[in-house]
Amino acid sequence: MYGVDFTKKKRVIVKVGSSTITHDATGNIDYTKLERLVRQLCDLRAQGKDVCLVSSGAIAVGRYAIGLKERPKDLATKQACASIGQAYLMSVYQKLFSEYNQRAGQVLITKKTMVDPESRFNAKNTFEELFNLGVIPVVNENDTVATHEIQFGDNDSLSAIVTALVGGDALILLSDIDGLYTDNPNSNPNAEFVPVVNNIDDVLQMASSDSSSNVGTGGMTAKLRAAQIATFSGADMVITNGNHIGNIHRIFENKDKGTLFVSNKRDDVHVLDLLEE
Repeated sequence: MYGVDFTKKKRVIVKVGSSTITHDATGNIDYTKLERLVRQLCDLRAQGKDVCLVSSGAIAVGRYAIGLKERPKDLATKQACASIGQAYLMSVYQKLFSEYNQRAGQVLITKKTMVDPESRFNAKNTFEELFNLGVIPVVNENDTVATHEIQFGDNDSLSAIVTALVGGDALILLSDIDGLYTDNPNSNPNAEFVPVVNNIDDVLQMASSDSSSNVGTGGMTAKLRAAQIATFSGADMVITNGNHIGNIHRIFENKDKGTLFVSNKRDDVHVLDLLEE
């Protein structure tokens, strides 16, 4: 894919957004997409790769369960929805993974987990042991306890930080858009698709914070921040359309599906410093 051989990647992090795994009309889980996602991840594991899934959706699923029509704005309701949704979402993941004889483990973290050296060290050891055991970690921010001061705010940033923490060499962001454009393609028909970014600094000003979904939190600004963290930590990152789950295996067959951000490891930059305060 654009000169990067994804067949040789050893440790893969895949991030899926709420809009990819839920139905637009109801906010309930899209079981067909979720099953396809799990199947793709299990196939990567069958190839001998370490695989980690960063999954949004807890608040959206919890919101559906209690009958809220719109994403809650107050913290208490968000956390209540997360509590309900996270338990149910993980039970669905466990069931689907087990159908392919694959074990999955839940990892819930907050920004404080990454900022505190001891907590970060313990988290890294947990991930390593899960990989050693052949388990696929399913990661989400611990929305039931996270407050504004200790939250990532979006799972794009979280997935990039996890990539850096575990030494991942590939990060795949499943989004509601095909990749990076020179402008918002929903409002500008002349926006041009950007197939590859060799230097993240060249495109940071192209970000749009808009997200076309009413269930997600991460627009293109969040994705470019994730690209900065991931590439600086030494990973190649791809933004691809999550409506086509099969793009995952196409990427690892070196087929051009999405925008590739080429790794540019920077030892002079601490990736945690790139997170918004």
